[in-house]
Amino acid sequence: MIKKHFEGFREFIIENKVVGLAIGFVLAGAVAKLVTSLVTDIINPIVGIILGQAKGLDKISFHIFSADVLVGNFISALIDFAIVALVVYLGYKWFQLEKLNKIEDKK
Repeated sequence: MIKKHFEGFREFIIENKVVGLAIGFVLAGAVAKLVTSLVTDIINPIVGIILGQAKGLDKISFHIFSADVLVGNFISALIDFAIVALVVYLGYKWFQLEKLNKIEDKK
């Protein structure tokens, strides 16, 4: 009985390519950490200097009444997103995944 369930589970993993999906999630997490470090440690200070904020991009803000609007954090997150999107797009093109989807559709 247990062996039958194990075989069903094994078939589910193979048919749905669960291992490849798991590897993709692990790599995506690693790429996200690298991109966040790139943006926080390298790009933000350079952009901050260009914009006249020696402390870095994260410190850019403006005041509305008694509130501080942290524009720098939003710009940092936007740059982070743009780089991650670019890396995903380039990976998609580099591994030619669009061709893989067309092959699977023909089956």
